[in-house]
Amino acid sequence: MLLRLVPEFELRRDVVPWLAARGWAAALDTSENSPALYVVNVERNGKIIYTWKGSQRNTHIGLYDLQTKQNEHLYTFEKDLHIISCSVNNERTLLAVSFHQYTEDEPASQLLQSVSKYLTLLIEIHPINNVRVLKAVDSRIRVQFLYPVEDRNASTESRLLLVSEDKYIEQFDIRVVAEEHKVVIQKSGQLPRAKVADDLVWAQWDMMEQRLFYIVPKESKSTLRCVQFYPDENFNAILESHLDISVNDTQLKLVNFGYDCCQDQDVASKSLNLQVFTSKAGGLCVCCSLASDTPDEIMYSIYFLHKDYYVAAYLPGQFLHLLNIRHPDLLCHSLFLTGEDARIDTLQNCSIRSPLVSTVLDCKAGSLYAVNISDSTLLQLLQRSKQDSERLAALHCALLYFQHTEDLEMQIIQWISENLSTCHSFDPIQEFIIASLYCRLCPETQNLDKLLPYTSLLDWIGVVPGVICATDIISLPVLEFQNPKGFWEKLNSNLESVKYSEPHLHYHNNVLRREWRNLSEEREERRTTAYLRNIFENAKKVLSHLDTWDSEARLVPLFEEEDYQQQLLMGLMVAQLKDHLMRHLQYVGKKKIDQIVLDYVANLLNLIHRIMKEVWRRYQLHSCVFCFDERGSAAEFAVFHIMSRILEAANGMCMPLPPGFHTLHLGLGVRCLPLHTLLHYIDIGVLQLTETCVRKLLKDLDDTEQNEKLKFSIVMRLPEALGQKVRQFWNHPINANLIARKYVKLLLENLGNRQCTRSIPERFSVPVEFLPLNYLTSMLTEIENQGVHPYEKQDHVNARFVEEMALKHTMTLLGLKYS
Repeated sequence: MLLRLVPEFELRRDVVPWLAARGWAAALDTSENSPALYVVNVERNGKIIYTWKGSQRNTHIGLYDLQTKQNEHLYTFEKDLHIISCSVNNERTLLAVSFHQYTEDEPASQLLQSVSKYLTLLIEIHPINNVRVLKAVDSRIRVQFLYPVEDRNASTESRLLLVSEDKYIEQFDIRVVAEEHKVVIQKSGQLPRAKVADDLVWAQWDMMEQRLFYIVPKESKSTLRCVQFYPDENFNAILESHLDISVNDTQLKLVNFGYDCCQDQDVASKSLNLQVFTSKAGGLCVCCSLASDTPDEIMYSIYFLHKDYYVAAYLPGQFLHLLNIRHPDLLCHSLFLTGEDARIDTLQNCSIRSPLVSTVLDCKAGSLYAVNISDSTLLQLLQRSKQDSERLAALHCALLYFQHTEDLEMQIIQWISENLSTCHSFDPIQEFIIASLYCRLCPETQNLDKLLPYTSLLDWIGVVPGVICATDIISLPVLEFQNPKGFWEKLNSNLESVKYSEPHLHYHNNVLRREWRNLSEEREERRTTAYLRNIFENAKKVLSHLDTWDSEARLVPLFEEEDYQQQLLMGLMVAQLKDHLMRHLQYVGKKKIDQIVLDYVANLLNLIHRIMKEVWRRYQLHSCVFCFDERGSAAEFAVFHIMSRILEAANGMCMPLPPGFHTLHLGLGVRCLPLHTLLHYIDIGVLQLTETCVRKLLKDLDDTEQNEKLKFSIVMRLPEALGQKVRQFWNHPINANLIARKYVKLLLENLGNRQCTRSIPERFSVPVEFLPLNYLTSMLTEIENQGVHPYEKQDHVNARFVEEMALKHTMTLLGLKYS
């Protein structure tokens, strides 16, 4: 099961043994769920209120505290009552109860006509003392005490919400005084009350954050409003948003205002099925199930006023949708499960609520569960899925939900290495790196999630079988408050960024790629500009942040070497990402942004190294892969293929690679590929010739005919600057002849229009009667005397060297022995 439910509370487990020990469970059927024992409310901090019937058909009210795991008896009615609603204040001194005035054993015909159907009481319970009638009406009432902040001392005032079936909500202010070791309600006539809302058709109580959401129907659209209750103030209407929801219901639907097991299921089928979810990061969304005219079609809407992480939409026996509404623009980032994948055994088709964050209450079973995503099931789903949309959604969910879990990361890398060719709509390496960077850095800074990329996909043209999704833009809500704090401040910031920011804020690599290409083509003498010096200084800072050179680093024989191209790309990425963040995060500060950027690029390199390390370990490779005296194994070829895909992914997103990547890649290529394929890969840029690898190849390989062919092919493809550095390590006539030819070519190119003025030298190292060679060597000597030296650092290359090589080459061609 993808959603794992951990029982935080069960009536049978946590309450029934406690009742039995006190002789109160005689009338209960403990073998199965009994209507004589049921949950009626969940208070803040996990205080669960339940009721049960005693042996004398008395009605008892108890409380279970999730934190202390203790039960407490609150009150007893000497009658068999059906309790509709119940709430206890934070100090546990007052109890509010709403119930039927009569039971099935006492039909209404036996009572006076003037007796109301329902009664709402306020009871002093510390100790049990006076009872006060709050409402005696013919409509149902729900009661809910407000709770102050957690660290607040005991208060002399309690506030109570009364929610009427007649579609209004009011607040009672209750003052208490301490008298002779007891707390009693202050006698001051009627309790002060204030109207909070009216004409509503739906309401939800957010116990944890003390917020009331409610909906008022309008002619064309419904209006969602929110009232925030404060611990030391009264309450303020703080949010208003228009939702395109048609409300034709006449019956009030209440969410998280306690649980009336006899009525809730009946109301659910006739009223608006809607719930609001919020996150501490300033996210708010509205989930609504809509009626459909088409049989076997289920419609629901997610109205997000700003982005959360995941919302689970579940219909028992039908589907489980795990919606990534932080990034709702791509349907492939959400999981749509049916059949066995969507099954949750613990939850049956019954009344289910979500009273606390990431919890569900099975009202019929009387069980409260903590909900989380199963990492093992998510991995299984990733490994056996056949659809790209499912794979992509599972990959992102695993990285986002299980951040920095090394074992899970290892298993994802293993899956990636096995499925490089099975994912057709996305590159799994790109998605792993980009999503991992997003998950690691975004929680640290507010609004950073809007500025960093979270996927390599620009759009999604695929479909999800059985799911049709339409996206509409809704108007932004109106927030009314002064000096917002906490959630509201973050929500306001989120909405402001949506309202005033550019349409597409996420960093992309178009400018980076263009600038990198331009600078890569610059001539050597222009690489000393202040701009470039700053770029390479950025790269040095990134490299100093790397933690790849740990105790396991040598498992993968990367080499700390100079790599101009990659360091240029690192430095450019730092510079451009820094500029991007500075434009949109002015309030963060330059020092913090510098740190974010360095962490981003360093983490990018570390992630690539992490992939390589896991692949290296999996195929059990060791450092001998960088020797050229034998051919590569099947395991080395597999690793070479994965490194080629890493290179392809990095090039596609213009991402830098760790120092030494190209050297190791070329070394594996030399060992694993036939010569024609190796040269083809070099020619098309898949393999890049690096000084470290070429020098080792020229020095370590002997000069057999096959090796001569390999060396000559490599040497012929070397860039001029690199060739000057490494050709000297191959002591072979072919190489010496090549050096002489290039020396002549460069001397003549540098000569330009200058003419020789000196006479031909009288003596040479070797007497030569071949006039063309005499003329060439005299010309080269004259040019050298004029100070034109293309190889200034290699003094052994001169006109005499050219003459010597020409004679050797000629004698070799003639088959003569040279002495």
